[in-house]
Amino acid sequence: MNILITSVGRRVSLVRAFQKELKGFFSEAKVYASDVSPLLSAGCQVADEYFEVPALDESSYIEFLLNLCDENGIKLIIPTIDTELLLLASKNHLFEAIGIKVLISSPEFVKKCRDKRIIHKFFKSNGITIAREYEKDNYELPLFIKPIDGSRSVNTFIISTEEDLTAEHFSNEKLMFLEYLDHDIYDEFTCDLYYDRHSNLKCVVPRKRIEVREGEVYKAVAKNNALVGYIKERLNYIEGATGCITAQFFLHKEDDDKIYGIEINPRFGGGYPLSYLAGANFPKWIIEEYLLGKTIEDKFDSWENDLLMIRYDDEVLVHGYKG
Repeated sequence: MNILITSVGRRVSLVRAFQKELKGFFSEAKVYASDVSPLLSAGCQVADEYFEVPALDESSYIEFLLNLCDENGIKLIIPTIDTELLLLASKNHLFEAIGIKVLISSPEFVKKCRDKRIIHKFFKSNGITIAREYEKDNYELPLFIKPIDGSRSVNTFIISTEEDLTAEHFSNEKLMFLEYLDHDIYDEFTCDLYYDRHSNLKCVVPRKRIEVREGEVYKAVAKNNALVGYIKERLNYIEGATGCITAQFFLHKEDDDKIYGIEINPRFGGGYPLSYLAGANFPKWIIEEYLLGKTIEDKFDSWENDLLMIRYDDEVLVHGYKG
């Protein structure tokens, strides 16, 4: 009943959460971690054991992972980064054939999430307002530019004047010109959503983003606000959605009726530890569903409101490192 968290990087809190919850059910079970550079990964160092794996774009990655799980009694895989999701979703049947569950949404839903234009259509079809996308020859300033398949806020730009625009912004077909939502008017939220194995929504925790570094939240507060009911009403069931789904929304500071859907990522977000510490125990529910075969019957709403998370840098020491 061991668990593997892949591409773990610096997700120390996520590893520790799964360790704590897994030991409560199976005292001898282990939470493994994998990474292309495990000695340089804090998450690998705090895991029970770690493995060095090929890069995601190497043809041997899936076969390596299959053998790794088979040899180490791993029954559940938790992916963590955008670039591995579609690969694992498309190969999930190979893992299921040998009794291993990958906590991954369907390939169809993952594809939707990877393309920001498609997920905008998904939002609209569910009655969720989205930021207007401009044609590149007919736009209004200020505007926000982002790639259709980006993550971690890479290659995003706030454009205030014509001088801020470059030839690359116009020529790069992957860059979207979008209506700018002013942070002085709107608060930005990442919402941790838990979908059971039947794709039913069981929990919503909005996290207000206060400070972000390199696309990952460093200061945030859990808020039981209008987003909870709004999401339950519109996204109570998503075909193909499984496990932890993070969805970004903008909520007007003074008018709860003004909400914009931004994007969805079908994986644990970097700020999930706040939701966990507030009481939204996704790791426990995952273990119950996928290792114990239980059904999550009820929706969970009793997490701690107004819980502030302030993160800080810490050290993980690796003795005898020869690199």
